[in-house]
Order: sequence, then structure tokens, then C-alpha cells
Amino acid sequence: MPMEITLHTASMLFFAGIGGGLLTSLVGGAAVITYPALLAAGLPPQTATICNLVSTFPGVFLAAMSDRGQLPKLDRAFAGMVVASMLGAVLGAGLLLATPQRLFAVLVPLLLGFATVLFAFAKPIGEWAQARAARKGRAIDFSVTNLKVLLPVSVYGGYFGAGVGVLILGVMSVATRGDYRSANVAKNLVGGLNTFAAAAVFIVKGAVVWMPALIMMAGSIIGGQIGAALAKVAPRHVMRIAVTVIGALLTVYFAWEYWF
Repeated sequence: MPMEITLHTASMLFFAGIGGGLLTSLVGGAAVITYPALLAAGLPPQTATICNLVSTFPGVFLAAMSDRGQLPKLDRAFAGMVVASMLGAVLGAGLLLATPQRLFAVLVPLLLGFATVLFAFAKPIGEWAQARAARKGRAIDFSVTNLKVLLPVSVYGGYFGAGVGVLILGVMSVATRGDYRSANVAKNLVGGLNTFAAAAVFIVKGAVVWMPALIMMAGSIIGGQIGAALAKVAPRHVMRIAVTVIGALLTVYFAWEYWF
């Protein structure tokens, strides 16, 4: 779908990309900034969703690579994480092209609220789960490479993606027992793989409107690098409060958007 981009619209998309890239590399929830900007540029909702995913994947992936020392070691479990992330995203992207968005959109506030609680209480939840398993004489295979967790989250990421960073961060925080930096890098890698796989599906299907997507992508890369740098030095307790507050605000925002 060709469209004309004015200087005003291009500036709006670029700066929305910077804000979205910054937010998603630190916490998640860039869609609160980027999705409305794409709608304001004149794109219909489904096309805006597609362009949003395509425009954000380079920024979040590069954010993960800039702090790659915090990533899990490169082994079979890591390879499984990559495959599960991309496979789930491809399945989700296929669902987006084939079904009404409303089917999953109504679940967004519930998922975001759940993820926010997971993140806020990640350390005690992780310790409680491990202690409970130990009393029963077994261990929980709950890590950032756990496929049973990654696959459903990745399907959601490929389908809609709004707030998926908060959702992944909540899950990863439990897996790392509250280590924000490690959880955030894993979140950025999984989120980057999700959006890359979904973007590939949309590109092959010819569903991308390139001009607005590329303008927003340029801003997203800049914002992602700024956010990745801040994540390395931000105090954990400050980020825990910030993520919890943002997660709660996203939950309220999307509940108002989709339930009322």
C-alpha cells in the first residue's frame, strides 16, 4: 500500500521509534508509543501492527548484542531457545494474518497484569518454587532457555506483540531469581528473535508498508542503543520499581483500550 509521508509524519514516526526503542530495550511496551504513531500516520490497525513489529526488531536485537556477556552460554539449550522463539513467532504471525486481532487482544491486559506481578515478586516466587520442588525431591528446570515457557510467549509475541517485552521480562525475572540485567538481556534476545521471525513472514507475504516502517526502524535502533547502555548501569531496585509501575500502567492502558 503506497502512501505519502510528510515531514511532520516522518518526524513523528522517527521520534516515536526512538522512544519505543528506549522503552522496549529497558522494559518493554514500546507499542504504547509506536502503535498509536503508526495509526496517526494513516495506517489501518492490522497494518500498523505489522509495521510496528517490523520496525522494532533491529533495535531490540542490537540492544541484546550490546550486553551479550549477560546472555546464557552457547549450548544446546541456547539453540533450543532460539528455535522456540522463532518458531513461536512464525506461528503467531500466521495467526495474525488469518484471524481477527480481537481474539487475542482481549487477553492483553490479563497477560500484562500477570507479567507485572511476576516481575515485581520474581525473586521470592523463584525461591519458593525451587524450595517447594526440593522438598519433593526434584528440581525445576526453569531457566531463560525453558521451552515450555518460551513457546507460548513467542506465539503471542508474533501475533500481537503489545507488551510482550513486559511479559517476557516477568517470566525471565523469575527464571533468574530477580536479576534484572540478565533477565533484560534474555528478554531483548528473545524479543528480537520473535520480531525477526514474524517480520520475515510479513515481508514474504508483502504485508509491510515500507516507508513508515523504515523511518520508525531508524529511530528504534537509536533508542534501543540508548536503553541498552542505561540498563547496564541502572540500579536494580530502581529498575524493579520502574518496570512494575510501567507494567501496571500498560495493564490499565490496554484494559481501557480493549475492554471498554
